[in-house]
Amino acid sequence: MESHFFATLSRMKYIERWALMRSSRPENLSEHSLEVSMIAHALSVIGNVRYGRNLDADKAALIGLYHDASEIITGDMPTPVKYFNADIRSAYKEVESVANERLLSQLPEDLRPVYEEIFHKGQTEEERLLRRMVKAADKISALIKCIEEERSGNQEFRTAKESTEKALAEMAKELPEVQDFLQDFLPSYGKTLDELT
Repeated sequence: MESHFFATLSRMKYIERWALMRSSRPENLSEHSLEVSMIAHALSVIGNVRYGRNLDADKAALIGLYHDASEIITGDMPTPVKYFNADIRSAYKEVESVANERLLSQLPEDLRPVYEEIFHKGQTEEERLLRRMVKAADKISALIKCIEEERSGNQEFRTAKESTEKALAEMAKELPEVQDFLQDFLPSYGKTLDELT
């Protein structure tokens, strides 16, 4: 049976992020998903090593890779629109769910349960915590984009940076891993290659 699942996912590179913002360098969904995956993995490792958690960091990375896959179908809805009010947020979640189901339907039946576990929210406390790590990684990735744009002289991302920093400060109250990542790793973003080596 021919499956379109991975060919469809390969189109993530065509989905541009930050649609309503003038960017000095465009960012696509593939780039973003890779970065979120790496950061979610790091947050889980920090949690395990420093805070005695028992998280599956590899699964966090997998969830991060696929966390925005539905945007292949829905496109990247700008945050101010997506979170404008509860009705729009709820409607978007429903559209996102339908898009995920459409993607999953492209898999052969025997493989589908493995990917459903990645795409769908789990019921265990660990699953919920992993998804919170991915959400935090998503916000950290957004902050990194804001920093990069600001350093290139683009002030378009100034208010996005401020609101993202506030959201991360709230997340860090429950997830100290977030604060650790911001302290240990964020200062290096924006440095030149010579400064990093």
